[in-house]
Amino acid sequence: MSLDADWRADVDAVDAALIDEYQSGFPVESYPFERVAREVAAETGVDLDADAVLDRVRDLRERGVFRRFGAVLNPPVIGSSTLAAVRAPEDRFDEVAEVINGYRQVNHNYRRDHEWNQWFVVTAGSRGRRDAILAEIEERTGCEVLALPMLTDYYIDLEFPVVNGDRFARESLEETDVSATRISENARGDLSALEADLLLAIQDGFPLSATPYADVAAAIDADVDDVLAAVERLLADGCIKRIGCIVNHVVTGFTNNCMVVWDVPDDELDERGEAVGSLPYVTLCYHRPRRPDQDWEYNLFTMIHGREADAVDAKIDELAAEHLPFSHERLYSTETLKQTGARYEDLVADAE
Repeated sequence: MSLDADWRADVDAVDAALIDEYQSGFPVESYPFERVAREVAAETGVDLDADAVLDRVRDLRERGVFRRFGAVLNPPVIGSSTLAAVRAPEDRFDEVAEVINGYRQVNHNYRRDHEWNQWFVVTAGSRGRRDAILAEIEERTGCEVLALPMLTDYYIDLEFPVVNGDRFARESLEETDVSATRISENARGDLSALEADLLLAIQDGFPLSATPYADVAAAIDADVDDVLAAVERLLADGCIKRIGCIVNHVVTGFTNNCMVVWDVPDDELDERGEAVGSLPYVTLCYHRPRRPDQDWEYNLFTMIHGREADAVDAKIDELAAEHLPFSHERLYSTETLKQTGARYEDLVADAE
């Protein structure tokens, strides 16, 4: 779905506040839209009640500005996840993609302009199950798999303002907060029964109602206070990254993205990773392993999103000149082969 290029002309101050300020930080309380209505009314001077705000969010979702409303979950914390790639022969490219996409544990798959031309993410309930899937893919496709699990998360967040004329993500911001978080390949989540049920219930979003948490509680036969407490725990533990209105960046014009891989000296990696991750135009920054036996020498990954391809290229040039003066390659995404959320029933089942 796409909107007209001047979609922002149809967005008033209330819509803008909902789009740009509630991508995260949505209240965890019984009647959350009542607080949102008070906050937006105070900011915009428009008299609003909870029902009016709810109608606005529903309309923005129907128009495609929001992909969904709810929680952004964090698969590497809940289960064992890895980025992987294959060199699919062009005459078998679609066949290889069909095999890879057939696994429910594969939630993203993209064609990229590189020798390693098909990049996908596998998230399973355990490292053993994850690696078994990679081995199956290798056997079934006949293509060597390059497995690159995340080792350190410096900055990962696709939350950025879109009601603007920014040519690249966060052009209008000066800095973002960053911290290095080590990721275990053996993550299991250690979820309680209630937390597991809750994640399954909210993986595709919250109900768009005045009482979303109560509705989820009813669906899993739990007390609403217990659900609210569980959501707070999952936020604190990092299983839930944020709660809010999830923007469709393609619909809002951010159609260009490039994954840039860098060969950074190991003794400079954390310092460089944290510095680069704090740059507002870098939307993703993380450490993955080198694979010298597969001629893969890169250990730092960054992503930049933008409305204009030239602007994205210019920011990569700036990154290389001022922050990462090292050998690098630019892997442009040229086709989306699969894009879904990780399926948490698989994570819970695999981990049992």
